[in-house]
Amino acid sequence: MPEARLENIEIKIVYLEDMVEELNKVVHSQQMQIDHQRALIDSLVEHVRELEDAAPDRPVGNERPPHY
Repeated sequence: MPEARLENIEIKIVYLEDMVEELNKVVHSQQMQIDHQRALIDSLVEHVRELEDAAPDRPVGNERPPHY
């Protein structure tokens, strides 16, 4: 294998290693955002359930009002 060809392959490997590292950082950041959003959604769901439990006589959904 000629020296120049081997050097090109080594350069490409270094480039790919850097790219993989950057992609890992992006994936990690996205996972952190997903985890935060899941926690927020869980909190909101719990809050809505508490509100529903506090007002059990309230009509649910698209029920017609009594004057119809």
